[in-house]
Amino acid sequence: MNDQQHPYDPYYPQPQIIGYDEYGQPVYQQPQAPQQGQGQHYDPYGGQQQQPQQGYGYDPYGGQPQQQQPQQPQQGSPYDPYGQQQGYAYPSYDTGQQWAAPAEPAPAPATQAAPVTPAAPVAAPAGVPGQRPASERSAPARQAGGDDDRDYRTEQFSFIEEPDEDSEDVIDWLKFTESRSERREEARRRGRNRVVALVVVLVLAVAGGVGYLWSAGKLPGSSEAEQKGNAATGPQKRDTIVVHLHDLKNGGTSTALLVNNATTRQGTTVLLPNSVVVADEEGSVTTLGKSVEDDGAGGTREAIGNLLGTRITGTWRLDTPYLENLVETVSGIETDTDTDVPGAKKGADPLVRKGEKQTLNGRAAVAYATYRAPGEAEAKQLQRFGQVMYGVLRKISSDPEAATVTIQTLQQILDPSLPEKDLAASLARLAEHAKIGDHKTALLPVGADGALTEDAGGSVVKDILGGKVTAPEAGEVTRVSIRDGSGKDATETARIVLINGGYAFVGGAEAPTRETSQVLYADDAQKATAAEVAKTLGLPATAVTKGEPSNAAAVTVVLGQDYKPQGPR
Repeated sequence: MNDQQHPYDPYYPQPQIIGYDEYGQPVYQQPQAPQQGQGQHYDPYGGQQQQPQQGYGYDPYGGQPQQQQPQQPQQGSPYDPYGQQQGYAYPSYDTGQQWAAPAEPAPAPATQAAPVTPAAPVAAPAGVPGQRPASERSAPARQAGGDDDRDYRTEQFSFIEEPDEDSEDVIDWLKFTESRSERREEARRRGRNRVVALVVVLVLAVAGGVGYLWSAGKLPGSSEAEQKGNAATGPQKRDTIVVHLHDLKNGGTSTALLVNNATTRQGTTVLLPNSVVVADEEGSVTTLGKSVEDDGAGGTREAIGNLLGTRITGTWRLDTPYLENLVETVSGIETDTDTDVPGAKKGADPLVRKGEKQTLNGRAAVAYATYRAPGEAEAKQLQRFGQVMYGVLRKISSDPEAATVTIQTLQQILDPSLPEKDLAASLARLAEHAKIGDHKTALLPVGADGALTEDAGGSVVKDILGGKVTAPEAGEVTRVSIRDGSGKDATETARIVLINGGYAFVGGAEAPTRETSQVLYADDAQKATAAEVAKTLGLPATAVTKGEPSNAAAVTVVLGQDYKPQGPR
């Protein structure tokens, strides 16, 4: 260590620390004077001798200074600014006692220097203000290897903290304040979370309620009826095609209109009875069934359009083999059947069983679409045909390109009015409605004379087709009535044959059983017509005779046991 009172001398022996003062500064032991014969030290004063000074022990707390006995400097020795000075007394920081630095000892023999013995400590006055007891002050450990033989106690080298009774109270109060603040913050946070949760629940409830009302159609203007009603007030875009199912095995045809209303997004199958009276290109009246056979696709399409006051874009002739292939292509259909359809051979299992959600393959679908039980009305068979068409529409793809591939698979020669792409596009649009349940089936109401009823003009023609009835007068068609005396319940079969022949059926009744059949006419002008009616029913020309036909009928047919039902033609 370098003493700030003297310049640094690297060759001078360094003093040893023997204690610390009240400011914590180290107290050094006075080094010994160099022996004679040792090397000379640099004299910064140019060899001048300093007068020896007497050391006094300074006590900052009022102790009496202790005068040290001066010693004579060693004769013959060079001047040493450090060795000629007398020792000073240094206050002790540890005990408050004053320690006197030892005076320069007399020179010892050349062989060994005499050890320096520190002066006895001087007790400091008790009760000095501002001074802590010695037991509460720490002192550094004695210098290792030092020559100090003082008696140190353990409490002089450590701090002993006094317990503070108020510290525990302060800590408890801080903990209480902190926990109280945390509880308040937690309560505020929970309150905010509850408010947010309540707002979310209210928003979801309102959204759910509005969604329910909208889906239920209870919001103003959101119901399907109102939407369609609003759409019906303006011009509507419709696409209508006519389908003729030709039964190549049993004979006869079934006709339906497939209507796609793009405005109301609704599809409809309108079933047309063969008995409805239409007018051909020349203005001559005939039945729909007769027109299909005689006038072909184009003539019949125009006749239906003129009757219903609507535009029909094309005709799709669907023979029963192609219907079978179509059902197989779409992997069968599913429908609710209302009757059992017997097999081709007697005693064979039914092709179709009565029940809900029956799966039909191509063969079963054709059998169900064309089946009409003996004595059953034509409307029943038309309803089955409509069920099969609805099942097919549900299975056809709503993608026009995929639907085109399905139609091409049939390898059918189509009418020029409806090529493959146009037919596929129409079926795809109808399939889109059928898949989501927006497709229905309706039967065109027709009276016994083949004329449209008043209900037909409003419910079907106007609402579905958007047209107006312009039917020809039923009086222009030969009206025929039937009295069944065959005992075979052949009225319905004869009626279908007559309608397909272009005659207007005006009613039927039971008659007593008889062996031969008769065709009665009242006016001679109707004789040729009566002969044509007999030929249509397969009766001999001898059956035509003049008589009294039924009311409102120009010709009346009385069936006998010789009549053989021919089935639908």
